[in-house]
Amino acid sequence: MKLLWKLSKEAIRYRGLYILAILATLSLTFVNLAAPKVLSAMTGIVQRGVTEEGLATIWKLTIILICLYLSRILFRFLSNYMAHKAAWYLVGDLRTKTYDKLERMHLGFFHDKQTGDLMSRVVNDTRDFELLYAHIIPETITNVVTFLAPIPLILISGIIFSKKVRPFFGISQKKMGELNGKLQDNLSGIHEIQSFGREEYETERVDEKNFGHVKAMLQALKVSAVFHPSVEFISSIGTILVVAVGGFLAYKGSLNAEDIVAFLLYLSLFYTPVTGLATLLENMQQSLAGAERVMAILEAPSEIQDKPGAEELKDVEGEIRFEDVSFSYIDGIPVLEDVSFECPPGQMLALVGPTGVGKTTITQLISRFYEPQKGRIRIDGHDISDITIESLRHNISTVLQDTFLFNGTISENISYAKPDATLEEIRNAARAADIDDEIMAMPDGYDTVTGERGVKLSGGQKQRIAIARAILRNAPIIVLDEATASVDVETEQKIRNAINSITGKKTIIAIAHRLSTIRNADQILVVEEGRIVEKGTHNELMDLNGVYARMNRIQNREEVDQ
Repeated sequence: MKLLWKLSKEAIRYRGLYILAILATLSLTFVNLAAPKVLSAMTGIVQRGVTEEGLATIWKLTIILICLYLSRILFRFLSNYMAHKAAWYLVGDLRTKTYDKLERMHLGFFHDKQTGDLMSRVVNDTRDFELLYAHIIPETITNVVTFLAPIPLILISGIIFSKKVRPFFGISQKKMGELNGKLQDNLSGIHEIQSFGREEYETERVDEKNFGHVKAMLQALKVSAVFHPSVEFISSIGTILVVAVGGFLAYKGSLNAEDIVAFLLYLSLFYTPVTGLATLLENMQQSLAGAERVMAILEAPSEIQDKPGAEELKDVEGEIRFEDVSFSYIDGIPVLEDVSFECPPGQMLALVGPTGVGKTTITQLISRFYEPQKGRIRIDGHDISDITIESLRHNISTVLQDTFLFNGTISENISYAKPDATLEEIRNAARAADIDDEIMAMPDGYDTVTGERGVKLSGGQKQRIAIARAILRNAPIIVLDEATASVDVETEQKIRNAINSITGKKTIIAIAHRLSTIRNADQILVVEEGRIVEKGTHNELMDLNGVYARMNRIQNREEVDQ
């Protein structure tokens, strides 16, 4: 009952449509109750012996009966379609609401979740609400199932219906495919969406595709809402024929009234409310199971939120300071322990060390994708936990090792950081990233479609497009996470040139596998097992002859061997 109450609060915004559907259902019930009275009156006339006056009355009652069944079409249409309309708009709202909640969840939420399962909750589980509100509840109210018709007429009407409704369902399935594609794209690129603060923009795009599917489905259901009561009317012809023809035959003396009553009693067997009860119960369980999965997301707490009274971060110079920061993804398994360092504005700070020692975690803590269990992180002296997430991330641009590009043009991917950027601004950013010449050499230039996740571009091209995107945003802090990983020496040099173009102008936090990339960094931190074990410039660390010097010698030998 608690779950049903929560669902009713979601559905109440469409109370107008539901009220209309309920009124139509009540009217339908009245029609269904009135028809037997007409039949009873006819039966009474037949029992008393049909005279010419009685025959005239029968014909009048027959016309009344036809009118009742025709009005049943109207009320059935209003009952079904309005319930469907309210239910599908509810589904549309819940899909957008569920996606928006997922988009704003902290990154730790996604660690143990499968993208396909999340997509299923957004798309498939929300669809079960339609089953509940457009089928189960109305059918429970009416609880009447009718089936009786001349089979040839039903077959003919079924063929006509299929031709009419199939294109609409085809469009609906296409729209669903587009929606799934957008959700897959966005959920895979959740880091970029959050990094560049494009949550509202992406929610609007998902909402557009979402309601494109909703409207296509409603077009198909409108045809269905006309078809099914029409078939019901055709089914009712059997009853009309029995009464009208039976009355005429009784008048001629060829049929007894008792036979008519007996046949009508047989017909009444098709009106039993018990036949669909098991199906309704089964469907309700399916709907509620899906509803539980959706509500689990909508009610999931977001661990990272703005504090009451959080302030916006403005006029950022780019000073970053860690004060005894400790962090762990799993309790009891530390990733960072008592990490402290300071990076002055406009300087380049490099993080080096083996894989899995906490370098990427440091950069993600700066953007508040996670919260430290201990210590503080400050930007320009402000504790980042006291400032709004939106303003914090607006001042940070990130370039990841696993660069994500959306399935669009190169221009759209670069301008993702600044939607209103002109082509000249986009090209200037690309020049700074040393990628403009290669883009212009492509047949479609900046209109070249990258493909899903940038599959049509090389790894180095994707990296430099991501750097161009970060440059275009003009944020005072830039995070480079393994920007030169898995590229050849020539591409590495181009990426290094791109980094050099912003060195001294922005505060840069760079995670580097290839030490040659960060040799000119103002400060290098060597991280091992979640702690900073060495810090200094390249020359200072080489003179120290410790961990960094050993790493440098190993890489130099590898380059010579190659």
